[in-house]
This record gives sequence, structure tokens and C-alpha cells, in this order.
Amino acid sequence: MRTLMLTVLSLVLFYGLPAAGSSLTTEEVKVIDVPGTFSLILYGGRYFSDVETVAILDLEGDGYVFEPYAPEFDYRIKKGLSAKEALRDAEAFISRHHLFSHSQLVKILDGKGSTVGYELRPLYRPHAFGDFDLIDVDYRLKDGRIKVTVNVKPQVERQLYDRDMSIDRGD
Repeated sequence: MRTLMLTVLSLVLFYGLPAAGSSLTTEEVKVIDVPGTFSLILYGGRYFSDVETVAILDLEGDGYVFEPYAPEFDYRIKKGLSAKEALRDAEAFISRHHLFSHSQLVKILDGKGSTVGYELRPLYRPHAFGDFDLIDVDYRLKDGRIKVTVNVKPQVERQLYDRDMSIDRGD
């Protein structure tokens, strides 16, 4: 019984608690086709080689509010930006990692297919991690609030951990 409890606790601590609400979907786009003012959520970027980094563009005044499920020191918000300004700042933010390859822009859709925001994520050189896309981002809508969780994919997390451990050992 104790082993089961420790396993469940470990999984909750590693992956976080499941978010309540309905899951939102995303769809790749080339440009933002919505006029208006955006709040830009810059998640991650806590240190130079942080791969857990993403930018979210929240259209102001649309009735939805994006809320990262993370401590306040893990993200910052810039309000009142045009789409052009928000994309420029988002691209500069997500492209700082030395293994950055290119970015991917997606629109975030509610259950009815309406766009509720945009996400700009970094894609990395696949030789370093075996994949371009290193993070999982989940959006959950409940009562006009969109909870955002960001996690490094488990296989990438293991690689980063192994790399850190080999540095600590002096390999």
C-alpha cells in the first residue's frame, strides 16, 4: 500500500494535477488574422538553456482569460500589444536557446471552433533531442478562464536529467 501511495504521489508531483474543464484544441496557422490588442504571456525562459518555453497571445476583450498553471516567477505578461508587436516580442523570447531551429504558430480553438488565442512555440534542432517539439502544452477552459499547463515531454526530461547528471559527475 505504501509503495502504491508513493508511486501516485510521485506521478502527481512530476506531471501535476489534472486540470478541470474541457480541453481545447490547436491548429497550425501562418499568420494571425484577428485585429485587436493582445496580452502576451511569456512562459519559461528562466535560464539560457530552458526548453520549457512558450509564448501565448491572448486577445484582450474576447471574454477569455489565459492563466498559466505555474508560479508567477515562471511567466510574465505584457498587455496592450498589437498582433505585430506581440509576435515580434514572442519570437525574440522563444528563439534564445542555442538549439532553436524555427517557430510554430497555432491558433487555440474552443469547443465550437472559435479562436480564443494563439501560441508561438520554439522547435529545436532534432539532433540534440531526437525531435523538434520538446514540450506539451495543455489548455483547459472552465468558466471563461483557460488554464495553461506546460511540461517538457517525458523522453526529453530524461535526456536533460541524464545530461545534467553526467556534467555533475564530470563525464
